[in-house]
Amino acid sequence: MQRTSGHAADAAYETRRGEIAALAAGLTPDDPVPVVEYTDREHELWQMVCAELTARHRTQAAAEYLESAERLAIPMDHVPQLRDVSGRLGSISGFRFRPAPTLVPFEEFCGALADSFFCSTQYLRHPGTPFYTEDPDMLHDLIGHGSVLANDRFARLYRLAGEAAVRVQSPEALQFIGKVFWFTLECGVVRERGERKAYGATLLSSCGELDYFRDAEIRPLDIRSLVDVEYVISTYQSILFEADSMDQVEDTVGTFWEECDDDSISALHR
Repeated sequence: MQRTSGHAADAAYETRRGEIAALAAGLTPDDPVPVVEYTDREHELWQMVCAELTARHRTQAAAEYLESAERLAIPMDHVPQLRDVSGRLGSISGFRFRPAPTLVPFEEFCGALADSFFCSTQYLRHPGTPFYTEDPDMLHDLIGHGSVLANDRFARLYRLAGEAAVRVQSPEALQFIGKVFWFTLECGVVRERGERKAYGATLLSSCGELDYFRDAEIRPLDIRSLVDVEYVISTYQSILFEADSMDQVEDTVGTFWEECDDDSISALHR
């Protein structure tokens, strides 16, 4: 199922998005997170999407996600300031948000993760496609990723992913680390009490993905089995990988990121 961004021909949206993105352009890690004056329409969009997501999360989100989201307590009735959520997250898990004008290169993104920073946008998706977006936006970054980063297990996994990406040298190894990240922390599912639950940020920040993911082909989580699987971020995921428990996610993926190097990743592809 093809997804569209919905904003290519909307000049007003592009201008507004550009204005918000410009606030983060050129910032150093030591600069404060800029304040964005969100409009009433943006607050309404945030509230509507959060209400729809919350309803789905009750039955489709993994228990650890729900517990972590409750701990971080991101406001659902208005667009929060990134700096406020960052401060609260930092006091819980040590992670903080670093504002980004747009999607950053994976290597840069992972370098920030290794230092306990998550690169986040501050603009919202187009109102014409509120329930999914192929571009990362603040809803994806905060509701999807931020909510799990208040969980020590997930914070460790994000750091390990970042450290692994910084450690490897070859583009092929970096690409494979990105693939593991995609099929777990972005699109991972887990079996809980006989039911399939989502824990990946891409699934949990998109009503469309949550409505679709149970129809995907589900395969057991295994690092080697990821070698021959391709993915496209502009479609709903047709193949997902399911863990038996969150302990298995930590053991399988955490151990891989903790121990992998160029040689071990190359060996997987032989």
